[in-house]
Amino acid sequence: MPTPSLLWLIYAIRKDTGSLFRRIPKRLPVSFLLLAAATAQLPARQSAPQVDPGLFAEMKWRNVGPYRGGRTKAAAGHPSQPYTFYIGVCNGGVWKTTDAGRTWKPLFDNQPTGSVGWVTVAPSDPNTVYAASGEGLPRPDLSVGDGIYKSTDAGQTWTHLPGLREAQQIPKIVVDPRNPNRIFVAALGHPYGPNEERGIFRSLDGGQTFEKVLYKDPDTGALCRAGNNTRDVHTRLTRTTTYTARRSVMRPPEKPSQV
Repeated sequence: MPTPSLLWLIYAIRKDTGSLFRRIPKRLPVSFLLLAAATAQLPARQSAPQVDPGLFAEMKWRNVGPYRGGRTKAAAGHPSQPYTFYIGVCNGGVWKTTDAGRTWKPLFDNQPTGSVGWVTVAPSDPNTVYAASGEGLPRPDLSVGDGIYKSTDAGQTWTHLPGLREAQQIPKIVVDPRNPNRIFVAALGHPYGPNEERGIFRSLDGGQTFEKVLYKDPDTGALCRAGNNTRDVHTRLTRTTTYTARRSVMRPPEKPSQV
């Protein structure tokens, strides 16, 4: 069935055949006529719909839980699983949600520590999860940890890795985007005394062994983050040992001369 545009074109040709063909060569190619007819049938270009920003005006941040666990230090997920992510709580272990926060499941109830300073998912394998213990927040009241934990089944089971048990505060782990077994670990060390397990450590075997690759002294810990290049890791050394004098309970003196 010819379209209205095509019918109009045929009508115009018939109505003014003489004047039309005086302006157009007599041997007009058939392909030109077909192109003109096809062009007449094309609809007008549609613009993309515009979204009114006011539709999002009522959206506000809300607490989706979990409501017990204390300070939350870290959150991690994977692009392939938009509704699944993990959180690390300073005194509450590791938690997981698979429905964007509607429900939460504790994953660390059977582990010897509940102090978590970092949790991360390997970019190349969403089933590989690392959890670093020791909250790593310099403050008067803090909880320390006992190394790094690893899961290869999305948090169902955990392996307590053999190294860095005395780092006590591990605030960051960086996983190679292409290799889940190549990781960098930032260790702050003991909060109230010197020790050697501080600085930046690297593992090439998924945490079975660690090599100290950046170190200054027994009082200096380290922080790190991933760079834009997959082979870059940015680090910062910071003095993390806090020395405090022993305090005794002060009682009112029995005589004015006593202190």
